[in-house]
Amino acid sequence: MFSWKNIVNPKKLFFSFRNSFHGLKIAFFEEQSFKIQAILALVLFILMFSFPLHSIERAILILAVSFVLGLELLNSQIERMFDMTQFDHNPKVKDIKDLSSSAVLIAAVGALIIGLFIFIPYLT
Repeated sequence: MFSWKNIVNPKKLFFSFRNSFHGLKIAFFEEQSFKIQAILALVLFILMFSFPLHSIERAILILAVSFVLGLELLNSQIERMFDMTQFDHNPKVKDIKDLSSSAVLIAAVGALIIGLFIFIPYLT
C-alpha cells in the first residue's frame, strides 16, 4: 500500500528545513555581503510588484536573485572552510577565495543587467 511516510519522513524533512533556515540566519547576521544582497533582493521584490511586469519577467528576476544569493552562500562556505583550516597566509588559498568571489561578482553584474533590461522599458 502506498504511503508518503515510506517516501518522506516528516520529522527528517522538518529538521532539514530548520537547519537550512538556521544557515540563512547565520548568513544574514554574520556575512556582510549576503546581508547587502538580501536587502537588495527585498527592494527588488517590492519593485517587481510595483511595476506591471509580466510573469516571465518576474520569474527571470527571481531566478537571477536566487542565483546570486546561492553563489554568495557557496562563497561564504568556501571562505569559512579555508579560514578554519589555513592559519598562515597562503597565496593559493587567497586565489581560490578570489575566484569564488569572482563567481558572485559575475552573477551579480549579470543580475543587474537583467534587471536593467526588464525595468528600463517601464521607466520610459
